[in-house]
Amino acid sequence: MSNQSPEPQSGLYTLRHIRLGWCLLVPFLVLGLGLESFHGLKVRWYLEDEVRRLMWTLAHTHGTLLSVFHICFAVSLDRLVDETSVWVRWVSVCLVSATILMPGGFFLGGLYTYEGDPGLGIWLVPVGATLLIAAVVRIAAASLKRGSE
Repeated sequence: MSNQSPEPQSGLYTLRHIRLGWCLLVPFLVLGLGLESFHGLKVRWYLEDEVRRLMWTLAHTHGTLLSVFHICFAVSLDRLVDETSVWVRWVSVCLVSATILMPGGFFLGGLYTYEGDPGLGIWLVPVGATLLIAAVVRIAAASLKRGSE
């Protein structure tokens, strides 16, 4: 039995969001490449459905942007606050949820389209957007507080 203490929690959220950002960037970039391939290969079921094209482009774009946002959050976290602060866990959950709900909602919205309207998956997008806005507001507030100390 070892007398060593458990690993400290310092850097847990930084490492989590750097890993998440870089790992999620891969499938969202591959999705973008796939969409470009559909254009290049003139895939009719994709090109003839404008709603599907828009929804899947938005899924790729939001997923890529949110992946980079995770990396930016991780890099700036130690400059904003001690990672043991109560709000860091809350912001982390909001960011992860938004990264699942927004691109997922756009993708599902384009999977089955109905006479020019996206599918029901689109209803996930406003929930994810609300969580993202809440997280960004909290991060901005922490940056303003940190700057005034």
